[in-house]
Amino acid sequence: MSIQSPCFPVVNGNLRLPIASFPSSTLRSGQRISGNGAWIHKRGRVCVKSEANTDEETSSSSSESTTSGNASSFLSVLCPLLKLFSVSSPFKLSAHQSVSFSVLTIRSLFFSLDCCFQGGDPSQQRNHALEVATSSLASIARLPWGSRVSSMSTDVSSSPPLRLQLFEFEACPFCRRVREAMTELDLSVEVYPCPKGSVRHRELVRRSGGQEMFPFLIDRNTDTLMYESGDIVKYLFNQYGNGRGPSTGLLESTLFTGWMPTLLRAGRGMSLWDKAPTDPPPQMLELFSYENNSYARLVREALCELELPYVLHNIGEGSTRMRSLLNVSGSDKVPFLVDPNTGVQLGDYQKILAYLFKTYSSPASA
Repeated sequence: MSIQSPCFPVVNGNLRLPIASFPSSTLRSGQRISGNGAWIHKRGRVCVKSEANTDEETSSSSSESTTSGNASSFLSVLCPLLKLFSVSSPFKLSAHQSVSFSVLTIRSLFFSLDCCFQGGDPSQQRNHALEVATSSLASIARLPWGSRVSSMSTDVSSSPPLRLQLFEFEACPFCRRVREAMTELDLSVEVYPCPKGSVRHRELVRRSGGQEMFPFLIDRNTDTLMYESGDIVKYLFNQYGNGRGPSTGLLESTLFTGWMPTLLRAGRGMSLWDKAPTDPPPQMLELFSYENNSYARLVREALCELELPYVLHNIGEGSTRMRSLLNVSGSDKVPFLVDPNTGVQLGDYQKILAYLFKTYSSPASA
């Protein structure tokens, strides 16, 4: 199986800007942007602004009372609060909605059963029964999105010649919305995880788009850079879904059940592991997966916490890429990991997790 070199070349141990053909310093307000987004100048930088800035985690310190700000604050405090098992007050989900801590009360019971589960060192032995149970509940919460390919998206000719590049982190509900759309559209994409504490990939987003806000999409086929998950989803369907709109409820449901996987998984896939490698591997790993697969979610969380860039091959039900998976693995089961740096190919999620944390822990702290 041919494995392409990563889009971010490594020079003297550092990643170069992934979009050398249109760096942020050369962007102009007339450059193409799709969806509801529009290029604007702000404080000497070029960034994307939507008519409804209602999602995405951002590093801005602005005190604007918008839904986006509430979502940002929610994500900023979610992980530490979960680790403290706090159940005394509700989180604000948005200006008009809140999330009850009854889910967290149940979740704290799981913690009491295994003090090492989730909140501790992700490289240590896990209670896999509980891991799979919570991930499976997360998948149920997001049915039917992110599991199958749209019947109108099965034409392989609609796949872009250059892979899309997605900057995101696994625990973000709005990043999840985009990944669900990519599964439905049967798209392969280069994923650059941006967990909290990340320097490498978050800096690339800031330099490319003007601010640290996620998800952030780069489409080199159309010279498009885009923030805002809703705008990204609409752009993807317009560009690669034969002009049709997102499936019913995909956009709207995020505000209701999009947070459930984040809560049930206690913020796993949100923060950088303290032993993550300081430099990326020479070649990108490849993961065969689909968004709502409970086992694949565990692997994506680990890749995020290690800040390992990878090619995500979405293999939802009805995918045109199923033959590729069968050729490389001899099975139609996901997740399946290919590491061209070591030649390792693994199909069991437990083995994949053990391999990733053993192989890519920082030598200085291992």
